[in-house]
Amino acid sequence: MQLTAPATGRTEAPAPARTRDADGMAVASFILGLLGLLVLNLFLGPIAIALAAVSLWRGTARRGRAYLGLALGVADLAVLLIAIQVSHTVSWSL
Repeated sequence: MQLTAPATGRTEAPAPARTRDADGMAVASFILGLLGLLVLNLFLGPIAIALAAVSLWRGTARRGRAYLGLALGVADLAVLLIAIQVSHTVSWSL
């Protein structure tokens, strides 16, 4: 019984899987940043920023989406700060 595939001589670099993961993180940062403008911006904003930064560091093919996720994450925190200044509380509602 053989548990592993035989070596074929050609080696595949894990770069496509790493790029695919980075692309997924770029999309996730965009979605979380967009969702964070509406709800849970204190949590979703920093997560969107972190995912965008990691996806850019890993060399995503979706750089525009990663930059949008980064910008939306920063906008989440800016909206939270503005809401805190206006309502003088940490929690806010529409």
